[in-house]
Amino acid sequence: MRPTDLLDLLRDFSRDKIDLLRRHEASARQISSYEVNNTYQYVIAREEAHVAWVTDAIQALAGTLPEAAEAAEPKSGRGAPADVAREVAAEDAKLEQAFVDRWRGRVEAVTNARHKVMLRLILGEMLEHTRFFEQAAAGRSDVLGRRPDGAGTGGGVLRTRWVE
Repeated sequence: MRPTDLLDLLRDFSRDKIDLLRRHEASARQISSYEVNNTYQYVIAREEAHVAWVTDAIQALAGTLPEAAEAAEPKSGRGAPADVAREVAAEDAKLEQAFVDRWRGRVEAVTNARHKVMLRLILGEMLEHTRFFEQAAAGRSDVLGRRPDGAGTGGGVLRTRWVE
């Protein structure tokens, strides 16, 4: 694989990854369930790390960063909070798996060992995120762990990720 081909691949991967990150940020704004929203915050933090890694790889090849598209808002969003969380998480599980399926073959064609390992690691973590979303869609509240007996959440989460 020529350096220009690698750079094009990394730019395309980055664009798709950023689009998915923005989608998950939009999804998290619709989910008031503390446990499910916490899962989204974990996934978003990992995705921000993934984007940083790919950005560094692009810049190391003297490339420019791609423009990100507007976030695709979840189609769900109406109904009881638990139903919304399940619908949004199910949709995100499908999108996450579709990303991995779309990119797996292209990543295997990368000949630069460092970049191939990085991309494989990202895809592997994305499979874990797919499992998280599937568990949330199934109504599981212990995706990231169990809360001690009697511990509460105060009624849910804020719609904004950061409050200053």
